[in-house]
Amino acid sequence: MQKVLEPASNHVDFESILNYADVTQDYNPIHVDKEFAAKSPMGGIIAHGTMSLALIWQSLKKTLGAGVVNRVHLDIRFVSPVRIDDTVTGGGELKEGSGQVYDVWVKNQDGQIVIKGTAEIKAAS
Repeated sequence: MQKVLEPASNHVDFESILNYADVTQDYNPIHVDKEFAAKSPMGGIIAHGTMSLALIWQSLKKTLGAGVVNRVHLDIRFVSPVRIDDTVTGGGELKEGSGQVYDVWVKNQDGQIVIKGTAEIKAAS
């Protein structure tokens, strides 16, 4: 097993958020309506959480391959919102003594964790 996952990054802009809304059909105004979002407790547009979560999957696939990713049990928590103009990077590292469990995360350009959790590689059946 690789000790460190190869990182995967994405720069988030309003256009990419709108494109993601189109693909997922998730037009929650916190993601797509600047006026609504500004008046919300979030204080502005935030990216869809799954848009950033995809970076963990991309990191796992780049490092371990598609066949292994199909056996991953992912357990994550969304910690902080991702904003327009953030650059987010997903990655992780093998937990010491765990054998097949990675601590995984997505961080913004300031190193702040926005998603964290674990990825457990299940045995092949």
